[in-house]
This record gives sequence, C-alpha cells and structure tokens, in this order.
Amino acid sequence: MSYWPLIGIALVVAGFALRLNPLLVVAGSALVTGLLGGLGLVPVIEALGKAFNDNRYISLTWIILPVIGLLERHGLQQQARCLIATVRGATMGRLLVLYLGFRQITAALGMKDIGGHPQAVRPLIAPMAEAAAERTHGPLDAAERDKVRAMAAATDNIGLFFGEDIFFAIASILLIQGVFETQGYELTPLQLSVWAIPSAVCAFFLHGGRLLAFDRRLARRARLPGRAA
Repeated sequence: MSYWPLIGIALVVAGFALRLNPLLVVAGSALVTGLLGGLGLVPVIEALGKAFNDNRYISLTWIILPVIGLLERHGLQQQARCLIATVRGATMGRLLVLYLGFRQITAALGMKDIGGHPQAVRPLIAPMAEAAAERTHGPLDAAERDKVRAMAAATDNIGLFFGEDIFFAIASILLIQGVFETQGYELTPLQLSVWAIPSAVCAFFLHGGRLLAFDRRLARRARLPGRAA
C-alpha cells in the first residue's frame, strides 16, 4: 500500500493555513493526489471534469438568486431583524448554536439544500445574528459586524459538512466506500455513516463553544469605557 497520495491532504491543510485561493488549493491537491496514485495527467483532468459536470448547480443558482433578491427588496432582512428583536433571551451565540444543530440534523436526514449561504445565511441567519448581537451588546462597529456575518457563514458550512456524512446515501459516503473497497476493506455505507456521528458531535460542541465565546467577547467589549450604548 502506498501512502504517497496522502500528501494531497497535507497540501490542502497547508494551502488553507496559508489562506491561498481555495479553488487552486483543492484543484492542485487533486492533481498531486491523482499523479502520486498512479494516474496520468489526462485521466486526472478527465476525472475532475467529470466530477464538475456531474455536480454542477449553475442553473439552480440562477433560479435562487432572483428570488432572494426580490425578497430582500421587499424587506426580508428587516423582518428577520424585527423578529429576533422580539425574542426574549435571544443572543447571537445562542441563535447560531441553534442553527448549527438544525443544519446538522437536516443534513443528516438528507435535506442538505434546506439551508445555504444564498437562501438562508444572507437573507435570514446573518441579519438575525446581527440584530441579536446589537440587542444584547449595543451597536456593532464594522469589524464586529463582519465577524458576526463570518460566524453565521461558518456555522452553515460546519453544520452541512459534518452533518451530511451521517446520511448514508450521500455522494461523499459512496466515495469513501469506493476508496476503502479498492484497498480491500468491505464497508457498507451505513457503517461509514455511523462512524461519522462522533465527528459531527465533536464539531457541534467545538464550534458551539466558539460561538458562545465570541458572544462573551462582544459582551466584554460592550462594557469597555467609551463604547456607545
């Protein structure tokens, strides 16, 4: 068994740590992994092209964006802010922890498209998180507002990424099964899904802790002298 193809994983980690372009990092790592795995350059490029062609959702994006734009034009974000402002005890951290759990559970049930950045985070989750933060901690400056929005987007990513592998009929589980099968390990999709549960639970507590810690940092900064009330 050759372990050289695992260098591709190290390249992904290094590329993300250096904040390089994610598309270039993933594509470059895929090329290196394929070449070290014994494939030629042309078969690797063919595999990348086939994967892109089989999983493209460009037409779906063109349907979603006008709908979201129309809803925002008619005050969807403002209504989301007003709604969260009426909920007693709602904070930015608690709201995003709740959304994290919702995203993981729905993804685990196969409903991975029920959330997402264009249809959920931008028009609903991020404005509600901002409103909750302002309600409990006062006005936010530009850096804090961007951080809240980034946390909302990260929550969606983490919830989907670690939740979808629990659903045994997802493409990623079938891909993992195929890789193990080529190495002589006969595993069913259900077995792989079960072992994805501990990772999802750990991700929930780790990211949930980050969200609550960020909420506490906002509270401390709000109490600093000179901050606008």
